[in-house]
Amino acid sequence: MTAQPWTVVTVTYHSADTLRRCWRGPKPYEWLVVDNASTDDSAAVAEELGARVIRLPENVGFSRANNVALRQATGRYVLFANPDLEVHPDGLDALARYLDGHGGLVAPQLLGTDGTPQANGRGFPYATAKLGNRKVWPLSRLHASYRLVAAPGETRHVAWVMGAAVAGRTADVTELGGWNERFFLYYEDHELGLRAWRHGLPVAVLGDVRWTHHWARATNSVRWSRAHTLELRSARTFFGMFPEFLVGLPRPARRHRRAAGLVGTAVPSTASTPDPHGQ
Repeated sequence: MTAQPWTVVTVTYHSADTLRRCWRGPKPYEWLVVDNASTDDSAAVAEELGARVIRLPENVGFSRANNVALRQATGRYVLFANPDLEVHPDGLDALARYLDGHGGLVAPQLLGTDGTPQANGRGFPYATAKLGNRKVWPLSRLHASYRLVAAPGETRHVAWVMGAAVAGRTADVTELGGWNERFFLYYEDHELGLRAWRHGLPVAVLGDVRWTHHWARATNSVRWSRAHTLELRSARTFFGMFPEFLVGLPRPARRHRRAAGLVGTAVPSTASTPDPHGQ
Protein backbone atom coordinates (compact mmCIF):
# COMPACT_ATOMS: atom_id res chain seq x y z
CA MET A 1 0.00 0.00 0.00
CA THR A 2 1.40 3.39 -1.05
CA ALA A 3 1.72 5.91 1.75
CA GLN A 4 -0.39 9.03 1.45
CA PRO A 5 1.61 12.21 0.73
CA TRP A 6 -0.04 14.02 3.65
CA THR A 7 -0.29 13.33 7.34
CA VAL A 8 -2.92 15.44 9.11
CA VAL A 9 -2.49 15.75 12.87
CA THR A 10 -5.35 16.72 15.18
CA VAL A 11 -5.08 17.10 18.94
CA THR A 12 -8.36 16.48 20.76
CA TYR A 13 -9.58 17.26 24.25
CA HIS A 14 -13.31 16.86 24.83
CA SER A 15 -13.81 17.40 21.10
CA ALA A 16 -16.36 14.72 20.18
CA ASP A 17 -19.14 17.07 19.07
CA THR A 18 -16.71 19.25 17.12
CA LEU A 19 -15.27 16.25 15.31
CA ARG A 20 -18.74 15.11 14.29
CA ARG A 21 -19.43 18.56 12.90
CA CYS A 22 -16.17 19.17 11.02
CA TRP A 23 -14.56 15.86 10.01
CA ARG A 24 -17.11 13.94 7.98
CA GLY A 25 -16.31 13.01 4.40
CA PRO A 26 -13.45 11.28 2.55
CA LYS A 27 -9.90 11.63 3.84
CA PRO A 28 -7.24 10.99 1.18
CA TYR A 29 -4.53 11.45 3.79
CA GLU A 30 -3.20 9.79 6.92
CA TRP A 31 -5.16 11.24 9.83
CA LEU A 32 -3.51 10.96 13.23
CA VAL A 33 -5.59 12.06 16.20
CA VAL A 34 -3.83 12.47 19.54
CA ASP A 35 -6.37 12.46 22.36
CA ASN A 36 -5.32 14.25 25.52
CA ALA A 37 -7.16 11.96 27.94
CA SER A 38 -10.65 13.23 27.06
CA THR A 39 -13.46 12.04 29.28
CA ASP A 40 -16.01 12.21 26.46
CA ASP A 41 -15.97 9.91 23.41
CA SER A 42 -13.55 12.01 21.34
CA ALA A 43 -11.24 9.07 20.64
CA ALA A 44 -14.05 6.74 19.60
CA VAL A 45 -15.63 9.35 17.35
CA ALA A 46 -12.27 10.02 15.68
CA GLU A 47 -11.84 6.30 14.97
CA GLU A 48 -15.35 6.12 13.52
CA LEU A 49 -14.43 9.01 11.21
CA GLY A 50 -11.30 7.26 9.95
CA ALA A 51 -8.48 8.38 12.23
CA ARG A 52 -5.66 6.41 13.73
CA VAL A 53 -5.98 7.48 17.34
CA ILE A 54 -3.17 7.80 19.85
CA ARG A 55 -4.69 7.81 23.33
CA LEU A 56 -2.56 9.58 25.93
CA PRO A 57 -2.97 8.70 29.62
CA GLU A 58 -3.01 12.37 30.64
CA ASN A 59 -3.44 15.81 29.12
CA VAL A 60 0.08 16.73 28.03
CA GLY A 61 -0.86 19.92 26.22
CA PHE A 62 -1.01 20.98 22.60
CA SER A 63 2.69 21.12 21.71
CA ARG A 64 3.70 17.81 23.23
CA ALA A 65 0.70 16.02 21.71
CA ASN A 66 1.55 17.40 18.26
CA ASN A 67 5.11 16.13 18.64
CA VAL A 68 3.86 12.66 19.56
CA ALA A 69 2.08 12.50 16.21
CA LEU A 70 4.93 14.16 14.29
CA ARG A 71 7.23 11.31 15.29
CA GLN A 72 4.75 8.82 13.79
CA ALA A 73 3.86 10.75 10.63
CA THR A 74 4.49 8.86 7.39
CA GLY A 75 3.53 11.57 4.90
CA ARG A 76 6.00 13.79 3.07
CA TYR A 77 3.93 16.75 4.25
CA VAL A 78 2.30 17.36 7.62
CA LEU A 79 -0.67 19.54 8.49
CA PHE A 80 -1.49 20.36 12.09
CA ALA A 81 -5.25 20.95 12.10
CA ASN A 82 -7.53 21.80 15.01
CA PRO A 83 -10.72 19.79 15.62
CA ASP A 84 -12.81 22.84 14.67
CA LEU A 85 -11.23 23.16 11.21
CA GLU A 86 -12.87 21.95 8.01
CA VAL A 87 -10.10 20.50 5.83
CA HIS A 88 -10.93 20.33 2.13
CA PRO A 89 -8.59 17.76 0.56
CA ASP A 90 -8.31 19.58 -2.78
CA GLY A 91 -6.50 22.39 -0.96
CA LEU A 92 -3.69 20.05 0.09
CA ASP A 93 -2.29 19.92 -3.45
CA ALA A 94 -1.95 23.70 -3.53
CA LEU A 95 -0.25 23.70 -0.13
CA ALA A 96 2.15 20.98 -1.31
CA ARG A 97 3.04 22.93 -4.47
CA TYR A 98 3.78 25.99 -2.38
CA LEU A 99 5.95 24.01 0.03
CA ASP A 100 7.90 22.38 -2.77
CA GLY A 101 8.57 25.80 -4.28
CA HIS A 102 9.31 27.80 -1.14
CA GLY A 103 9.68 25.51 1.87
CA GLY A 104 9.04 26.74 5.38
CA LEU A 105 5.61 26.82 6.97
CA VAL A 106 2.33 27.71 5.28
CA ALA A 107 -1.29 28.04 6.31
CA PRO A 108 -4.52 28.26 4.35
CA GLN A 109 -6.49 31.47 4.67
CA LEU A 110 -9.01 30.69 7.39
CA LEU A 111 -12.62 31.81 7.25
CA GLY A 112 -15.09 32.19 10.06
CA THR A 113 -18.34 30.29 10.21
CA ASP A 114 -19.99 33.21 8.41
CA GLY A 115 -17.41 33.15 5.60
CA THR A 116 -15.53 36.24 6.80
CA PRO A 117 -11.71 35.94 6.55
CA GLN A 118 -9.99 35.33 9.89
CA ALA A 119 -6.64 37.03 10.35
CA ASN A 120 -4.76 33.79 11.00
CA GLY A 121 -1.58 35.42 9.70
CA ARG A 122 0.05 37.82 12.13
CA GLY A 123 2.85 40.36 12.30
CA PHE A 124 5.43 40.63 15.07
CA PRO A 125 3.77 39.81 18.43
CA TYR A 126 4.51 42.98 20.38
CA ALA A 127 2.66 43.01 23.69
CA THR A 128 1.00 46.25 22.60
CA ALA A 129 -0.07 44.65 19.31
CA LYS A 130 -1.71 41.82 21.20
CA LEU A 131 -3.60 44.31 23.35
CA GLY A 132 -4.63 46.12 20.19
CA ASN A 133 -5.88 42.84 18.80
CA ARG A 134 -8.22 42.72 21.81
CA LYS A 135 -9.53 46.13 20.64
CA VAL A 136 -7.77 48.16 23.33
CA TRP A 137 -7.81 51.71 21.96
CA PRO A 138 -5.64 53.40 20.67
CA LEU A 139 -3.38 50.36 20.33
CA SER A 140 -5.91 48.79 17.96
CA ARG A 141 -5.19 51.61 15.50
CA LEU A 142 -1.44 51.75 16.05
CA HIS A 143 -1.11 48.03 15.27
CA ALA A 144 -3.68 47.67 12.50
CA SER A 145 -1.12 45.80 10.37
CA TYR A 146 -0.72 43.07 13.00
CA ARG A 147 -3.67 41.13 11.57
CA LEU A 148 -2.80 39.76 8.13
CA VAL A 149 -5.01 38.04 5.58
CA ALA A 150 -4.31 36.78 2.05
CA ALA A 151 -6.80 37.40 -0.73
CA PRO A 152 -7.48 34.80 -3.46
CA GLY A 153 -4.52 34.76 -5.82
CA GLU A 154 -2.24 36.17 -3.12
CA THR A 155 0.29 34.62 -0.77
CA ARG A 156 1.65 36.78 2.06
CA HIS A 157 4.65 36.48 4.32
CA VAL A 158 3.69 36.62 8.00
CA ALA A 159 5.62 36.43 11.25
CA TRP A 160 3.57 33.49 12.48
CA VAL A 161 0.29 31.70 11.80
CA MET A 162 -2.38 30.55 14.20
CA GLY A 163 -1.88 26.96 15.33
CA ALA A 164 -5.35 25.99 14.07
CA ALA A 165 -3.80 25.18 10.68
CA VAL A 166 -0.05 24.94 10.07
CA ALA A 167 1.55 22.92 7.29
CA GLY A 168 5.10 22.07 6.30
CA ARG A 169 7.20 19.33 4.84
CA THR A 170 7.60 16.70 7.52
CA ALA A 171 11.38 16.73 7.20
CA ASP A 172 11.51 20.52 7.65
CA VAL A 173 9.26 20.52 10.71
CA THR A 174 11.21 17.64 12.23
CA GLU A 175 14.55 19.34 11.59
CA LEU A 176 13.16 22.52 13.11
CA GLY A 177 12.48 20.54 16.30
CA GLY A 178 8.70 20.37 16.13
CA TRP A 179 6.62 22.29 18.64
CA ASN A 180 8.19 23.82 21.74
CA GLU A 181 7.02 21.77 24.70
CA ARG A 182 7.67 24.61 27.14
CA PHE A 183 4.20 25.78 26.06
CA PHE A 184 1.24 23.76 27.31
CA LEU A 185 -1.31 25.87 25.42
CA TYR A 186 -1.16 29.33 23.77
CA TYR A 187 1.84 31.16 22.28
CA GLU A 188 3.37 27.96 20.92
CA ASP A 189 2.38 29.04 17.39
CA HIS A 190 4.06 32.45 17.90
CA GLU A 191 7.31 30.77 18.91
CA LEU A 192 7.17 28.21 16.09
CA GLY A 193 6.81 30.89 13.43
CA LEU A 194 9.63 33.04 14.79
CA ARG A 195 11.88 30.00 15.16
CA ALA A 196 11.18 29.01 11.56
CA TRP A 197 12.23 32.45 10.30
CA ARG A 198 15.42 32.33 12.36
CA HIS A 199 16.25 28.98 10.76
CA GLY A 200 15.81 30.39 7.26
CA LEU A 201 12.31 28.98 6.74
CA PRO A 202 9.68 31.52 5.65
CA VAL A 203 6.14 31.57 7.02
CA ALA A 204 3.19 32.44 4.79
CA VAL A 205 -0.59 32.36 4.30
CA LEU A 206 -1.86 30.99 0.98
CA GLY A 207 -4.93 32.90 -0.13
CA ASP A 208 -6.09 30.38 -2.74
CA VAL A 209 -6.77 27.76 -0.04
CA ARG A 210 -9.69 28.93 2.11
CA TRP A 211 -10.94 26.69 4.89
CA THR A 212 -13.60 27.31 7.51
CA HIS A 213 -12.46 27.50 11.13
CA HIS A 214 -15.26 27.43 13.70
CA TRP A 215 -13.23 29.35 16.23
CA ALA A 216 -14.43 30.13 19.74
CA ARG A 217 -11.45 31.29 21.78
CA ALA A 218 -11.89 30.46 25.47
CA THR A 219 -10.09 33.63 26.61
CA ASN A 220 -12.41 36.00 24.74
CA SER A 221 -14.67 36.03 27.80
CA VAL A 222 -13.99 38.64 30.50
CA ARG A 223 -14.77 36.02 33.14
CA TRP A 224 -11.52 34.51 34.43
CA SER A 225 -11.04 30.81 33.68
CA ARG A 226 -8.33 28.16 33.56
CA ALA A 227 -7.78 29.17 29.93
CA HIS A 228 -6.81 32.67 31.06
CA THR A 229 -4.36 31.20 33.57
CA LEU A 230 -2.78 29.02 30.88
CA GLU A 231 -2.50 31.95 28.49
CA LEU A 232 -0.87 34.14 31.12
CA ARG A 233 1.61 31.40 31.97
CA SER A 234 2.50 30.96 28.30
CA ALA A 235 2.81 34.72 27.83
CA ARG A 236 5.38 34.86 30.62
CA THR A 237 7.35 32.09 28.95
CA PHE A 238 7.13 33.69 25.52
CA PHE A 239 8.13 37.20 26.52
CA GLY A 240 10.92 35.76 28.63
CA MET A 241 12.27 34.18 25.45
CA PHE A 242 11.56 37.25 23.31
CA PRO A 243 11.90 40.36 25.51
CA GLU A 244 12.24 42.50 22.40
CA PHE A 245 8.49 42.24 21.90
CA LEU A 246 7.81 43.42 25.45
CA VAL A 247 10.43 46.10 26.08
CA GLY A 248 11.85 46.66 22.60
CA LEU A 249 15.34 45.35 23.40
CA PRO A 250 17.17 43.86 21.66
CA ARG A 251 15.74 45.58 18.62
CA PRO A 252 13.31 43.17 16.91
CA ALA A 253 14.41 44.16 13.42
CA ARG A 254 17.98 43.23 14.33
CA ARG A 255 17.19 39.89 15.96
CA HIS A 256 14.60 38.96 13.32
CA ARG A 257 16.17 40.69 10.34
CA ARG A 258 14.92 38.40 7.56
CA ALA A 259 11.37 38.35 8.86
CA ALA A 260 11.39 42.11 9.38
CA GLY A 261 12.17 42.61 5.72
CA LEU A 262 9.44 40.29 4.43
CA VAL A 263 6.49 40.16 6.85
CA GLY A 264 3.42 41.63 5.17
CA THR A 265 4.85 41.40 1.66
CA ALA A 266 3.62 39.19 -1.17
CA VAL A 267 5.44 35.92 -1.81
CA PRO A 268 6.82 35.90 -5.37
CA SER A 269 5.38 33.29 -7.70
CA THR A 270 8.86 31.94 -8.43
CA ALA A 271 10.62 30.34 -5.49
CA SER A 272 13.50 32.36 -4.14
CA THR A 273 14.03 30.37 -0.95
CA PRO A 274 16.68 27.63 -1.07
CA ASP A 275 15.43 24.17 -0.23
CA PRO A 276 17.45 22.98 2.79
CA HIS A 277 16.87 19.35 1.74
CA GLY A 278 17.67 19.80 -1.94
CA GLN A 279 14.23 18.51 -2.96
